[in-house]
Amino acid sequence: MTSSRTNKALDAGARWTFRASSSPQIAKRKEPIPEDQDGDGDELVVRASESSNEKPLKNCTIFLGYTSNMISCGVRESLRFLVQHSMVDVIVTTAGGIEEDLIKCMAHTFVGDFALKGKDLRLKGINRTGNLLVPNNNYCLFEDWVMPILDQMLLEQTTQSMKWTPSKMIARLGKEIDNPDSVCYWAYKNNIPIFSPAITDGSLGDMLYFHSYRNPGLILDVIEDIRLMNNHAVHAKNTGMIILGGGVIKHHICNANLMRNGANFSVNINTAQEFDGSDSGARPDEAVSWGKISITAKPVKVYADASLVFPLLVAETFAREHFSLESSKEPGE
Repeated sequence: MTSSRTNKALDAGARWTFRASSSPQIAKRKEPIPEDQDGDGDELVVRASESSNEKPLKNCTIFLGYTSNMISCGVRESLRFLVQHSMVDVIVTTAGGIEEDLIKCMAHTFVGDFALKGKDLRLKGINRTGNLLVPNNNYCLFEDWVMPILDQMLLEQTTQSMKWTPSKMIARLGKEIDNPDSVCYWAYKNNIPIFSPAITDGSLGDMLYFHSYRNPGLILDVIEDIRLMNNHAVHAKNTGMIILGGGVIKHHICNANLMRNGANFSVNINTAQEFDGSDSGARPDEAVSWGKISITAKPVKVYADASLVFPLLVAETFAREHFSLESSKEPGE
């Protein structure tokens, strides 16, 4: 599709939809917090990473959620752009959303086909994720890399009374990967917490399982993480949700916003339908009934393949805003 035709397609619907719901989040986030609403002390700043720099408060806290397939496919670069330039404040993803980001820094994922036979791939040591192919060796490289880090975490727990949580572990992995291609790396650098309530449901969970036998004793405190996650919503002045996909990442963000009587802005992008009663397919209005989205909000659900539309929509909102500001700066700024 040509650039002209793409623009016409966006003008026809998707561009307007995403701008109408995301641009207010961006604008609200840029507004200064009124002086008479500047909070009630240290609780307003809730940090989850190891960085000593406290993240400045924003007038709108943006929660970004995505399922692991968004990292496996080409959307990883769009997500990294948002995190690299501190355009979001809190991230929620699955274990796969962590490990695939890190593994891509070590080895390649290849484009295959949805119709490739599982038996043939299994005999060749290749795993299929949709139409993507991941060699077994990628996970061997990941194990070799992550095990010494888990050993060090256990040592710090034992000798320094370090209390680890999933989000603190993810920040540590982002620090150790030290690769600017990684979402986790930029989240660590910019002090953006990544929460993963299903942290054991993936290769990372396999590594924690193996480590519990090789060098037992490491503890991850999920209760501290849910306190941190919910407090980001509770103490925010305004909140926005951008959620790609469904399942645990969608509900975790929505439930945190229930603690404040609903998010002020909400954008969901997925292909799920509501007829099966799942949370993934639920329309935003169902979340309003639970108090997860404010009754005064104007939420949007885009029924589309996020891997196709999200990069285009980011280009029309966050990226447009970013490069507009960059071009307006004086030389040397």
